[in-house]
Amino acid sequence: MRRDLGSATNHLDPLFAATIFLFGLAFGSFLNVCIYRLPLGLSVVTPRSACPQCKQPIAFYDNLPVLSWLLLRGRCRNCKTVISPRYLFIEVLTGVLFLACYWYFGLTLATLKYCVFGFLLLGLIFTDAETKLLPDKLTLPGIVLGLVFSLLVPVNDLASQFLPGIVDLPFSNDISMRLVSLLDSLLGAVVGASFIYGAGAIYLRWRHVEGMGFGDVKLMAMVGAFLGIKLTVFTIFTASVVGSLFGLITVFIVWLKRTQRFMRRLANARAARRRAWQSAQMVYRYYQIPFGVFLGSMAVLAFFFGNQFLRWYGRLW
Repeated sequence: MRRDLGSATNHLDPLFAATIFLFGLAFGSFLNVCIYRLPLGLSVVTPRSACPQCKQPIAFYDNLPVLSWLLLRGRCRNCKTVISPRYLFIEVLTGVLFLACYWYFGLTLATLKYCVFGFLLLGLIFTDAETKLLPDKLTLPGIVLGLVFSLLVPVNDLASQFLPGIVDLPFSNDISMRLVSLLDSLLGAVVGASFIYGAGAIYLRWRHVEGMGFGDVKLMAMVGAFLGIKLTVFTIFTASVVGSLFGLITVFIVWLKRTQRFMRRLANARAARRRAWQSAQMVYRYYQIPFGVFLGSMAVLAFFFGNQFLRWYGRLW
């Protein structure tokens, strides 16, 4: 069960915390391999990691999470090609996320569940940001894992509110609650996938441009399987708000830059702003926003703070 935030920090074991953080760094290193190889259709197991520039295999002592990047000063030992700071960032971020799960949920199966979920989400977020792809090799196993974990760690229960009689099933109470949790997980996967699929279909009919692909649909099915209906709706709502704000800010920035450009060509400031606005609208129409980035980010926020937000929001009414 989820631990109280105020008491969790008093029960942290420094040895466990350090171990979990190191595991996070190691999984972050593997995540970098997944982000690079999965969009290319390559195996994440073989061959072993090599410099993308000189193709020289990376020695094990140059493949230590964080430490090797710092010692090599972000460059390949062989050809001195710059290694993106993204590799270091993802390793540290994964370690911090694993540590945050332990701090928040304690030494429980919930920590394992959300470490796995966070690992998958980080891989999908950064892959979508770089390639606008959401690999099936992350989303499809994620859906299965979410359903399996629902039998081990109770999903935030909304199904019992709609179907109160289910808790009176002729089994032991423990089995009943596990079935309710599984049902909530299944419903969350269906609701998440259906909402994104429906929104994408409407957008396609309206704008005649594909707004969301099946990768987003499978991502939300995975989120629903891990979080259940309630937090799935929270994820979709917050991601839509943040994604819309990102789109508006992007259009505004493009409009400002294009206005400055057209001001150099046109003497009429009003005409320059009008031309810039038309150009910004074209960018908005055809620029593909990686919506998986916002869905994944808000899903991470949901399993840490979603319930608190919903309780606060409920008190307002």
